[in-house]
Amino acid sequence: MIGPEDAQFHAPTVDDPLWAETNYFGLYAGQDTATPMNIGVYGLFREPLGVVGSTVSVNSRRVSTPWAADYWDAWEHLVVPQPSNLLDYELANGLKVVCTDPNRVWDVSYSDAAADLELHFRWTALMEPYDINDPAMDPMAAVKDMTKTWGHAYAGHFDSTGHVEGEIALRGVTTPIDCVSTMDHSWGVRAERQTSRLSWMHAHVSRDLAVHGLFDFSTDGGPDGESPLQLTHGYVLDHGQVRGLVRGSGTTRRSGLYPEAITLEVEDETGRTWDVRGAALTTFPWQSQPGVVGHNSLLRWTVDGQTGYGECMDFVGMGELGALHHRAAQGPGPVG
Repeated sequence: MIGPEDAQFHAPTVDDPLWAETNYFGLYAGQDTATPMNIGVYGLFREPLGVVGSTVSVNSRRVSTPWAADYWDAWEHLVVPQPSNLLDYELANGLKVVCTDPNRVWDVSYSDAAADLELHFRWTALMEPYDINDPAMDPMAAVKDMTKTWGHAYAGHFDSTGHVEGEIALRGVTTPIDCVSTMDHSWGVRAERQTSRLSWMHAHVSRDLAVHGLFDFSTDGGPDGESPLQLTHGYVLDHGQVRGLVRGSGTTRRSGLYPEAITLEVEDETGRTWDVRGAALTTFPWQSQPGVVGHNSLLRWTVDGQTGYGECMDFVGMGELGALHHRAAQGPGPVG
């Protein structure tokens, strides 16, 4: 079970300098327009090394290079402010985060005067943190595969769906933020090289309905092929009730590895099945750290016929990316 104390830094449980603690806030603005903005704010703290990496992205386009987005900024070696405090910190890149009610309310601001960007929002939880490692909360916890690199990185992990209000001002244009989205917080050994894949996605219809899931997938179909999906964790937030998912599968159709169309069928612990389908509005290559690319798309979803929005991030390590693009460049082998 996640408690208020888990909003704060955790003492490392292993003697590994790559122990890390993260917070990710993904949100969107102008979702009812032709070009909605997908916004990501991230901090990856490596307290044993005394450094934190932080990225901020704003994207309303289909891009395959980060500098082609509306805005991209990435720092790898910011100093962890001392005394370290995950409830109240300000980084040298212009990011300030204050958690006024642990695991429930975060006030986030970011300023980059050189790029004419101001971002301010309050994130308010609509649920208790969903602990993917607690069998009492997550029906899939008992079958977690700790041999995967994401298993180590998510040794401690919760997801939480919330309401986001604020505004973003970029190059003279101010856009209000009013959406439902999902954040997460992780702690564990975050390897520099990722050797397993993770599809992290969610569909938000309203404050009363959201579906969040983590899936395993294969890249065997190549950059433009289809990937079968297999649920590893997830939940449905339905009118204030959180129900863990017990099974789920689907397919992601890709273009250059970016999710273009996703079809899911998931079942919650009451036995209800949910039909979830998404179509990409944007694409963006998010590097949360140098050794992995999160092929990010903001999608317009339907959940049992109701329209929603949310992102999918398909993480693939650099080694696997190099191998699959090499195979694609070689073309099909000889027949017969």
